[in-house]
Amino acid sequence: MSLASPRLRPAGYTVVRLRRAAFLLHRRAALVALGLGALLAASCLAYLCAGASYVPPVEAVKVVLGQPSPDALVVGTLRAPRMVVGLLVGAAFGVAGALIQTVARNPLAGPDVIGISQGASALTVGALTFGVTSYAVLPYLSVLGGMAAAALVYVFAWRGGLHATRFVLIGIGFAVALRSVTTLFMTKGDYLVAQQEQIWMTGSLNGRGWTEADPLALTLLVLLPGLCWAARAQRSVTLDDDTATALGVRLGHVRLGLVLLGVVLASVATSAAGPIDFVALAAPQIARRLTRTAQLPLLCSALVGALVVVLADLLARRMFAPTELPVGVLTAAVGAPYLIWLIVRGRSVRKGGTS
Repeated sequence: MSLASPRLRPAGYTVVRLRRAAFLLHRRAALVALGLGALLAASCLAYLCAGASYVPPVEAVKVVLGQPSPDALVVGTLRAPRMVVGLLVGAAFGVAGALIQTVARNPLAGPDVIGISQGASALTVGALTFGVTSYAVLPYLSVLGGMAAAALVYVFAWRGGLHATRFVLIGIGFAVALRSVTTLFMTKGDYLVAQQEQIWMTGSLNGRGWTEADPLALTLLVLLPGLCWAARAQRSVTLDDDTATALGVRLGHVRLGLVLLGVVLASVATSAAGPIDFVALAAPQIARRLTRTAQLPLLCSALVGALVVVLADLLARRMFAPTELPVGVLTAAVGAPYLIWLIVRGRSVRKGGTS
């Protein structure tokens, strides 16, 4: 019986054929992705137009298309590179959050909650404190710090299996400890360096450009085959352990691969813009509620993350102009109540299930 048979096709899916291959496509997820893409394009246009000097949309589009325009300096040199960094950082955080939450089976397991972003921050701030300022080196140190923190959380949380609650609680403990280490580094450094580190720790796109965008874009491009694999591997991880093992799935290897992808993405994004809190926590859950899929949708999580960062940075630039806020301040202001809501909602669900 073929994949196109209605008996084998889950409800809500359609079959897409590419030559001899056939793929199942979730119709609602595809429509949501198209809607998010259109909304993201409109937000990017508003980002390029709004600022201390207003740029007409027609001129902004001309600059993007490489046509001559009197606003080429403002749009092409000042706003577009910063916007691209925001897009890439938001997408990386969104996908990283989706992968880590899939493995932990817990909506609270964002990389900024369980210590991964803090590990990347601690090593990066420590390097800045001791005089390492090369942007060619800092992304690698950030990835190394994030992977070290993730390894510690994974080892301490593993006791014959990966329990979701234990994973999150141990991660929170490491996050607090690593944040203290970061603060210690900041107090030991030069005053001016400490000020720069403090601004970086709040999560900011101010002054970001192609120097930060290039390694992040390269990382996403290199990891693209792995992310395609992760989109399929998610289905097996969402099954219970006994069922997945009976189907021949090597859960340990799959979970490790998903975690590694998430850690690298979160760490590189942190190195580019600092620890922008709660984007990785909220984006996958928003995407899942929009698509109503069984697993966290990676593409929609990336689009939601990019949209959140671009809109937050636009508000950060214009809300109190000419004073500019770090984008992390706005995401934290929205994300903290969201985190409280997740915790309260989890308690209500547990009480309802036991009553």
